[in-house]
Amino acid sequence: MYKYFTKEELTCKHCEEYSMSDEFMQKLDQLREDMGFPFKITSAYRCPEHPIEARKKAPGAHSTGRAVDIAVGGEYAYKLIEKAIELGFTGIGVNQKGSSKFIHVDDIEHSKERPRPWIWSY
Repeated sequence: MYKYFTKEELTCKHCEEYSMSDEFMQKLDQLREDMGFPFKITSAYRCPEHPIEARKKAPGAHSTGRAVDIAVGGEYAYKLIEKAIELGFTGIGVNQKGSSKFIHVDDIEHSKERPRPWIWSY
């Protein structure tokens, strides 16, 4: 399917549905290739009924199959952000606090509700 990722790690942890965009996944595979180190996906596709999505006013980027959260911190996080921007990811979320350090990447298009490009912190 993909060079670096399995279907199991990309499915919704709530309903076990798989709905990742092939275009997005090709870009994510390229990100992993360019980084030269393995990284763990902690969240990928989330159905609209997933508890995290259900709490939102409207389902977020994960529900489009065009977003993942990557467990990474420190220097690796910095390098990943730099490469993600270079590859055209349009949304970068940064959580580098506590024990759950991750970087969110997505490539959803600009809209009034979700201006892009955009970088935010959690």
